[in-house]
Amino acid sequence: MTPLSWAVAAIASVLVHIAQVHASVTIYNNNGMQQQPVGTDTAAGATATNSSIPQWLADMPAFNSIVLQAPAIPSPAPPNQFTLNLQGSTANVPGISIKQNGTFLGFSIEMSVATQVIGINSTFLQVPFLNLMALLAQRGGTVPVRVGGNTQEFATLVGSIADGKALEKDKEDTSNPTATPNLVFTSEIIYMLNNVSALVGVKWYLGIPFNDTSNLRLGIAEAGEAILGDNLLGFQLGNEPDLYVNHGHRPQGWNQTNYFEEFGAVIQAIANDVNIPVRNNLIAPSVSGAWTPESVFDTGFIPAYTGSLGFLAVEHYPDNNCAAAFPGSTSAAPVVPQDVFPNYLSHNAGNSIVSAYLDTSSIALQAGKPFIMFETNTASCGGFPGVSDSFGAALWGVDYGMVMAFNNFSQALVHVGGVSDTYNPFTPPPTNISTSKQWTIGPIFYSTIVIAEALGPTGTAQVFDLGANGNNIYTPGYAIYENGNLARVLLVNFVTDASGASTYTATLSFAGGNVPGSVSVKYLLAPSVSEKDNITWAGQTFGSKFESDGRLRGNETISTVQCDQGAGTCAIQVPAPAVALVFLTSSALQDVSPSSTQTFSTTAVTKVGHSATIDATALATSNGNTGADRQKLSSTSKGSSGASSMMPAVPTAAVLIVTGAASLLLTLGLSH
Repeated sequence: MTPLSWAVAAIASVLVHIAQVHASVTIYNNNGMQQQPVGTDTAAGATATNSSIPQWLADMPAFNSIVLQAPAIPSPAPPNQFTLNLQGSTANVPGISIKQNGTFLGFSIEMSVATQVIGINSTFLQVPFLNLMALLAQRGGTVPVRVGGNTQEFATLVGSIADGKALEKDKEDTSNPTATPNLVFTSEIIYMLNNVSALVGVKWYLGIPFNDTSNLRLGIAEAGEAILGDNLLGFQLGNEPDLYVNHGHRPQGWNQTNYFEEFGAVIQAIANDVNIPVRNNLIAPSVSGAWTPESVFDTGFIPAYTGSLGFLAVEHYPDNNCAAAFPGSTSAAPVVPQDVFPNYLSHNAGNSIVSAYLDTSSIALQAGKPFIMFETNTASCGGFPGVSDSFGAALWGVDYGMVMAFNNFSQALVHVGGVSDTYNPFTPPPTNISTSKQWTIGPIFYSTIVIAEALGPTGTAQVFDLGANGNNIYTPGYAIYENGNLARVLLVNFVTDASGASTYTATLSFAGGNVPGSVSVKYLLAPSVSEKDNITWAGQTFGSKFESDGRLRGNETISTVQCDQGAGTCAIQVPAPAVALVFLTSSALQDVSPSSTQTFSTTAVTKVGHSATIDATALATSNGNTGADRQKLSSTSKGSSGASSMMPAVPTAAVLIVTGAASLLLTLGLSH
């Protein structure tokens, strides 16, 4: 059988199988026009029962089943009745934050896992990732995503890779920290990112390798500017340079002055490169705590390079799990997760991180530069099982995000690793797992939804820490203003108490008599801070491990609370544990409540009826039709490089979206 006839037979076989299981496929013609309309809101999600998950998979950190004990109710317990006096406008709120946007919390994706999380290449995108990003973009406006991390420093852009992949790891060389491999990648990765941007509102941060500044590799900057255009936010130059010596990437004695000098050498090289037209979008110093940002600034860094700097940034994890994740890498004893669990369950957790950067935040404001927490999560080296993947981490993420917003950070990126990490906001299933077992959405992803809705898409949100309940660390609260007027209130309860005795009532008292007749409340809920699966946001959930395609499931539930206009108050109950987001006006709620949710459903799940569809106009302009000269995973387009030589063995029900000129294939659950 010829390669072409084999490909046709394989596709026919799959289509027959799809017909047998009543799954539906949307076909687009060569102009990107839909021929058989199919709705996007009816696809059912497949689930995997615990009994169907093999033990070796359950033992992976990302899918572990460790459940900790919730900390005891604090003694003394926080008061469960208190009043919050609210000002109607920012004119009466000294110390309020700078203007923020719902894009505040984004993601930092380790470059080595980009082809597992985002897509295999520009023609093969992960549908759950698209769904998750669309969900946030429709609430906050856009989603900032960084592709980089430790692996960006030793990554090299090449013209092609022999096996046709877009990215490949050099597993023989593990000289990077946390055993992350060196990488080679092609421009297909950049095209993949731009195709995501064409479909959902994602903007990208990338990193220029900084491992050898005497032999610079600026290819990623050249390709990034040319391909991403306005979808590119900036380039990090130096990822955690304060750890270079410890990691063996610079000689002993290399210091802040050396970093300053090497940074300048790269700026000069960029200025001499006609293929890098944008010269003012670099991100630095991205130190992680071994150096203070101020020690870098003391070299004259900001005034010397202000014309090249687009952002000032730091990276910070409040703890680390390195001794357990990498035995022998440190003399420290492994951290016991149960012992540190309470450290994440109070307002002190976020404040203790941010307090070290208050001066830096002020310096950034004076310099006119956005200040970013460029990489963060619960603990470095993958997080703590039972902590990083618990509802407690979701509460921590909400409060930590609001603390940063109040203290004039402009953005924060939650790190995403692979299956060896417990802190992931989302994790695709391993390659060799059936596609009926889907993505795992971590509790901390719920934090990003709450923050997106709390800050909204207007770009005018300003945050004020209310010092709620006499500054009680277990019951923090925030007022959020838009266009100078009070719009939302966010309340947190870190306590776990099944009896209901620790449910508190916060009485909102409005200055000036402008009292709403009623308010709307959305709740982030779980039975305990140690809960890993039974988590809901306004009644909706992503389910448990291997259950998600990136779409919220269930009916949305929004509570209506009647206010006492005579007394000028509204009483809001907050269960223990929970987050309550109170919408004080109808517009504040409508701004973050899309009338329809953009989703990308697929047929990558067997034995369940699914639909595969995507907006034709988005597809036609998605850059997917520029792939004729780039090697693809597979394609049936005439003349395509993948039409014969790259056609893989076709798994059961693996055809998702068949396109003509655009050749954009979206898939669910098939990682690489």
